[in-house]
Amino acid sequence: MDFGFNLNRTANASAWRLLPNRWDFVAFPLIISLIAMAAIGFHQTMAPIATLKTQAISLDPSSLPEYALRTTLRMLAAMFASLVFTLIYGTLAAKSRRAEKVLVPILDILQSVPVLGYISFTVTFFIALFPTRVAGAECAAIFAIFTSQAWNMTFSFYQSLRTTPRDLDEVARSFHLTAWQRFWKLEVPFSMPGLIWNMMMSMSGGWFFVVASEAITVGNNTITLPGIGAYLAQAITEKNMGAIGWVILTMTIVILAYDQLLFRPLVAWADKFRMETTSSGVAPESWLLGLIRRTHLIHRLLVPAGWVFASAARIPLRLPSFDRANLRVTKRRTPSRIGDIIWSIVVIAVTIYVVWRVVSYVRTGVALDEVGHVFFLGLITLLRVVILITISSLIWVPLGVMIGLRPALAEKVQPLAQFLAAFPANLLFPIFVIVIVRFHLNPDIWLSPLIVLGTQWYILFNVIAGATAYPNDYREVATNFRIRGWQWWRQAILPGIFPYYVTGAITASGGAWNASIVAEFVQWGDTKVSAHGLGSYIAQTTAAGDYPKIILGIAVMSLFVTLFNRLLWRPMYTFAEAKLRVD
Repeated sequence: MDFGFNLNRTANASAWRLLPNRWDFVAFPLIISLIAMAAIGFHQTMAPIATLKTQAISLDPSSLPEYALRTTLRMLAAMFASLVFTLIYGTLAAKSRRAEKVLVPILDILQSVPVLGYISFTVTFFIALFPTRVAGAECAAIFAIFTSQAWNMTFSFYQSLRTTPRDLDEVARSFHLTAWQRFWKLEVPFSMPGLIWNMMMSMSGGWFFVVASEAITVGNNTITLPGIGAYLAQAITEKNMGAIGWVILTMTIVILAYDQLLFRPLVAWADKFRMETTSSGVAPESWLLGLIRRTHLIHRLLVPAGWVFASAARIPLRLPSFDRANLRVTKRRTPSRIGDIIWSIVVIAVTIYVVWRVVSYVRTGVALDEVGHVFFLGLITLLRVVILITISSLIWVPLGVMIGLRPALAEKVQPLAQFLAAFPANLLFPIFVIVIVRFHLNPDIWLSPLIVLGTQWYILFNVIAGATAYPNDYREVATNFRIRGWQWWRQAILPGIFPYYVTGAITASGGAWNASIVAEFVQWGDTKVSAHGLGSYIAQTTAAGDYPKIILGIAVMSLFVTLFNRLLWRPMYTFAEAKLRVD
């Protein structure tokens, strides 16, 4: 009888856990709302493309909720694509020695190519995939936003894979984990805090170019997608300050929403992946994550998905060809040396061919004097970028450390930092144009702050990520030995966050070059103000439709960014990996 009673009690308990509780009734409306958003977005994406020509952008504030939904769905789709790209591309670059020689320079070039450059050459392809549907234009917009998000996340993940602690890697090998298992059990968890903070930065950075991504030009036709970016562009054209105010309010609400519903739960969840043996002070919290953990039915429904992911991570797949550690340990053999030489020859040959094709095309519409002029403009923009990145580093590194070492403060600053990072430079065009014209100021000086407005946050977010991931053990050691002041900065915290800072500085530098196209040539209605620089050159030639000069400007910008990274940031990156690795 007792056995039967216990069995019935166990069955009743299991059945009781499947019944929804009061927390389920709170969480279900949120889930239903997300499903409805996805369904509405899919329905609008599959609509006939002719609807875009009949639906003009309205500056009525009542249209903003729909526009905000459309823009948010595009940015989330681009974020998902960026995450997949990051895991694949970053892993290949970090694990394969030969692939790294090609993929990392390509990544340097990709982040230097302006969003306008991607739209010019990819929109025709996406429109051809869905010639009668809005989906073609939507894919082009999503790809444009993707190009403003993916590179930062990839650099962060690549840096984390290259600086995974050796002792943890040796422990994983002693347990005979395969490369696939080490990737999901060690490397991805280790990279998670930094990756999530860079996802936040990438999401916010996407707002900077959302105007360009929602106004698609094909030949002489312009396809405008409903969204906050298109609303903002229309408000700037009509000089409607009230509409710009509504845009700022809408952006604030959207940023707070995805901060609370997406990133804050991710930050709280990723806190368990911090590398330390003692508990950190105040752990980040999320009301949504706590709500899901209190539910009965929803929690039970999520268990099978977690079991599937855990089982997939335990599959003993062996990928020896991408195991960089084995390449370091094993002795170099002659076939490998010959393979390296052949690989280098192929890479050089392809590079020469691409350069030859670019030069041949540019020569059709550009004289030699023009090339020298563009290089001089590149030097002007280079000087701006160096000065602005230096100033940003001096400001945001100390503040980022202070925020990252205080989880409670980080929770409060997180939404504010996301809003500032998402604040498009276009919203400040009226102020800068009016002030410069009214007081006859020098545009070469006073337009420069617009370059770093959206890119300085890469430094802040990465430093916060580095300080958040800084082991609490090291902080306690520094406290016990009474290491403080400049000695603490020089010997404790700066070495710990340096790899993260370099990642942020690389992406901030590349983003600043990209932002120069928007910042060195600004417009408010019919009033235009331009500064001397490569960004202004590309913006004006793009507006004129002069493709040989557009390609020349993009090629010179890519060359400057690549050389700048190779001569400055990459040596610092190598130093951080070799000397400042946490072991």
